[in-house]
Amino acid sequence: MGLHRVVEPAGVLPQAAWRLDAGPEIAANEVRIRVERLNLDAASFRQLFDKHGGDGAAVRAEVLEIISTRGKMQNPVTGSGGMLIGTVEEAGRRSPLGLKPGERVATLVSLTLTPLVVTDGLARWDGLSEQVPCEGWAILFARSIAAVLPEDLDPQLSLAVLDVCGAPALTARVVSRCVAEGSGDRPVSVAVIGGAGKSGSLSLAAARQAGAGRTVGVVPVAAERDALVAAGLCDAVVLADARDPVGLSTAVTTALGVPADVTVVCVDVPGCEHGAVLATADGGTVIFFSMATSFAAAALGAEGLAADVTMLVGNGYVPGHAELALGLLRSDPGVRGLFEARLAAD
Repeated sequence: MGLHRVVEPAGVLPQAAWRLDAGPEIAANEVRIRVERLNLDAASFRQLFDKHGGDGAAVRAEVLEIISTRGKMQNPVTGSGGMLIGTVEEAGRRSPLGLKPGERVATLVSLTLTPLVVTDGLARWDGLSEQVPCEGWAILFARSIAAVLPEDLDPQLSLAVLDVCGAPALTARVVSRCVAEGSGDRPVSVAVIGGAGKSGSLSLAAARQAGAGRTVGVVPVAAERDALVAAGLCDAVVLADARDPVGLSTAVTTALGVPADVTVVCVDVPGCEHGAVLATADGGTVIFFSMATSFAAAALGAEGLAADVTMLVGNGYVPGHAELALGLLRSDPGVRGLFEARLAAD
């Protein structure tokens, strides 16, 4: 679990630690990765970008400071990090991950618990996008997760997909369960808030594949609405501010004809908890994938609204999540188009 890498405070797991030992010498059950690129968590990047008013140099300087100070990439405000791709340099003889030197991999665990050193000063990054080309090394533990990068996909595309692969996997699991448990007299309805984003578009595709009868994507601006309509990933697309509970609930209910059986929150701004609860039917499920979520606000908001909903925290890991997400990218032109457009814009 990497306990021996915790510098302070003593006795906590690496994710909760303030600082990690990111030294390059590995234990027998560790793996060292030569890092090629980081993918910062969307909520973390937005917070840094807004804090510095879009000044890329200042964003770059703060990311460097966080990594050098903490021995990992963990935004102290959002608490989130991201993930990385790189090449296996050395695998300890007792590592259970099955990785071999020379394999290009994506880590499927957060940078918030991954010992990390950057050696190039992030000289090739302008600080204006979530993807960060860099040089350095990272350490994986025995309980870490990594996927060998597929040869048929561009590494940047794979990185973008694998960064959010937990979202479609859990969405598919929940929707499949709802379909199986339903009476059959009414199709399962799904709303994805932030439907044009990375996790949102994959979640819409996963919901449809899992048997959802009607889906709606919620987006904040017309450009995202047009892109999501063109992608054809859902039955309806609505414009709504997810921070406006009544407006969001009205938009979702109007589009679906009923409140959603499953609501998936994939936005990277705070204040969307109450709207998601209000847009969900009694007995329904809300899945929170955003690291900007206040879980206290979600729980207390549901109580205050007397809402009988199950609320799930998307923890980023579901068995088979990488394969499912990459499969959706390969099979659904709408998903692939949105991802490629996003990468081109970055």
